[in-house]
Amino acid sequence: MKVSVKYGNKLLNVNIDAAGEDHHLLDALRKNQIEVQANCGGAGLCGKCKIKFEEGAPNPSIQDENCLSAEELAAGWRLACTVEPKDLVEPVTILVPQTNEDEMEVQVGGVSRAGAEAEKIADGMGDTETPTVDPSHTYGIAVDIGTTTVAIALVDMDTTQEVDHFATVNHQRRFGADVISRIKAAGEGHLEEMQNSIRKDLKGGIETLLNTYNLEPASLSKIVIAGNTTMGHLFMGFSCDSLGRAPYTPVDISTIRRSATEIFGWENTQAEVILLPGISTYVGADITAGMYATGMHTSKELSVLVDLGTNGEMAIGNEEKFLVTSTAAGPAFEGGNISCGVASVPGAICSVAIDGTTVEVKTIGEQTPVGLCGTGVIETVYELMKAEWIDYSGRLEDDYFDDGVVLAKNAKGEELTFLQEDVREVQLAKSAVRAGLECLLLKFGATYEDVANVYIAGGFGYKMDLKKAAGIGMLPEELLPKMQAVGNSSLSGALEALKNPKTLAEMEAIVSNSEEVNLATTKEFNDFYMEYMMFEDDF
Repeated sequence: MKVSVKYGNKLLNVNIDAAGEDHHLLDALRKNQIEVQANCGGAGLCGKCKIKFEEGAPNPSIQDENCLSAEELAAGWRLACTVEPKDLVEPVTILVPQTNEDEMEVQVGGVSRAGAEAEKIADGMGDTETPTVDPSHTYGIAVDIGTTTVAIALVDMDTTQEVDHFATVNHQRRFGADVISRIKAAGEGHLEEMQNSIRKDLKGGIETLLNTYNLEPASLSKIVIAGNTTMGHLFMGFSCDSLGRAPYTPVDISTIRRSATEIFGWENTQAEVILLPGISTYVGADITAGMYATGMHTSKELSVLVDLGTNGEMAIGNEEKFLVTSTAAGPAFEGGNISCGVASVPGAICSVAIDGTTVEVKTIGEQTPVGLCGTGVIETVYELMKAEWIDYSGRLEDDYFDDGVVLAKNAKGEELTFLQEDVREVQLAKSAVRAGLECLLLKFGATYEDVANVYIAGGFGYKMDLKKAAGIGMLPEELLPKMQAVGNSSLSGALEALKNPKTLAEMEAIVSNSEEVNLATTKEFNDFYMEYMMFEDDF
């Protein structure tokens, strides 16, 4: 059957295969390159894949009734992941809201190593002068493939100068906001689609940089890629089946080398594509790169690296050894699973303050509010605690328990509300991060006093108010003076591997010197998890 789809300024006719592979409408829209946000991967839980039936609306599902208001249901809104083609009767016309995730803020700045020290570089290019490009020089590309975003740097290999950066959303997001959702989607037959998606993102970004400076793929000598293990598997087209079930064995997390012709289809280049080595299924090459970029592996001092994202990866150690782990923080810190949550797009509420009964917000780009992003989520909970609108258990006080706290209104005058269920999402996420960190310290035999440096990595961590993150218990307040946000340390490590041939051997040594702590079999984890679920009652 055919469905008319209004998408932006386009009216598309989409074929729905009710008897074939289109298990739900979300499948069919994806197959036709229509972007629909689905943070939960199509499980009917997050409520983000809302579409409006202007004609031919099916009866609402239980998931529709759980995620949507009575007014929305009456107006024809449904979840694309719950609508089965067999339930549609022609004629059908739907409106698919366009996302603005392509405008998402992406962190490209990070740290550059100076001996054993780590110093910040600019949030973007490494210097403020306009770079000069010599077409006779050789160039290289460094890439960080994040679950949410992709960052790419163009480097003059003759001078090692960073020429420019390109950043974009990882368009695999339409298959889910976290690695678990992506693994699940790969197992359901979407592996090739996701491989094509990320390769298209990278190829497009690299070609944009080259075209900006009138360069050709022939000028490239090397492309170095860092990313978590799932992103690496999806990029290479490896099966993800073993990543999602015990004993969680990856296909290949060693250093991988391929030709750029094989990966991107360029015929006129001799460039080599190198995927950096990872440590385990859930502690990938992005952490290896970050550990190198911060200089942890050459320091006698004890340091901690915490990469905050959907999968909270962390490491503790020094030149002697490392312990690493990963904890399922979920997508709350990136706006996922939050009722009015959005990515870090223009208009996203990024800062919140409560004065008496007045809620004041700031948005990215100072634009009209569209939702709440990760930094705003942290600040909202912190301010609710300070105002005593939530108690130590996370329960909103009676005035807000049923309807939540109104933060702002969007351009349509609709209220953007932080609900009781949103507080619970933050509690789950922050306690997972804190419990993982406490377990690492315990297993290493270290106290807060023993730690000299705490590196907070990732775009979310770079923008986050560390004091407020510690205030809600996600990070230890005792370590605040030792914390520094280091931005995209994964890209920084990839840049080092691109510029210095010796770096790769050092990264492989980091992998060999690292031992994973499996939190699922660490009995103390559950105790820490329950302890840090609570908030301080003497805020």
